[in-house]
This record gives sequence, structure tokens and C-alpha cells, in this order.
Amino acid sequence: MDLQLKDGWLEVISGNMYAGKTEELLRRVRRIEYAKKSIIVFKPKIDNRYSVDEVVSHNNLRTKSIPIKDAKEMLEHLPEELPYAIAIDEIQFFGNDMINAIENLADKGVRII
Repeated sequence: MDLQLKDGWLEVISGNMYAGKTEELLRRVRRIEYAKKSIIVFKPKIDNRYSVDEVVSHNNLRTKSIPIKDAKEMLEHLPEELPYAIAIDEIQFFGNDMINAIENLADKGVRII
């Protein structure tokens, strides 16, 4: 049996309100895009403060995203060939099932931000 292991990992961006967490997330997304690697960005459906389908920082930096309600819906949006990275904004709005989902994806070699 040919078992191929990949190096996935989890990056957590934390801080107080207005500390620049979303701005840092968007900076990392742009670096991955610049490197021509695949990335999918998700956000909670309930967070529609600035946009329904974009992650937006307080200084108006933005990127397209897929609004989701839970981990199950996130997994439904993933292609068969997993992306290099997945970015999730405002993860605190999701339940514990999201923790299991992102740990599983990291174990499969996906970079989770």
C-alpha cells in the first residue's frame, strides 16, 4: 500500500477587537494567491456587516468568500482535489463540528488559516 503523508497545519490569528486579525488573514490569503496556490475563503453567513460574499477588514481590504452556516456546508463546497489552503474568517461563530473538520483537513495536508 502506498501511503502518502502531507504536511498540513493550522494557523490561528487571535487578538482583541480592532487588532487587525482580518487584515492579517487577508494578507496571508494574498500571499498564497501571489504564489499561485489554490485557496478557498469561507465566512459565516450570519456575518453580513460589510458584505454578503466577501471578507472585509475595517480598513476596507476585501476578498471573495463563500458564506457558510456550518462545517458540513463548508465541506460540501470543497472540490475533490483539496486546495493548498483554506481561510476561515470569524471562526468563533461556528460550532465544535468545525474543529473536527479543520483538524481532519489539516491531517490531509491542507493549510488552515
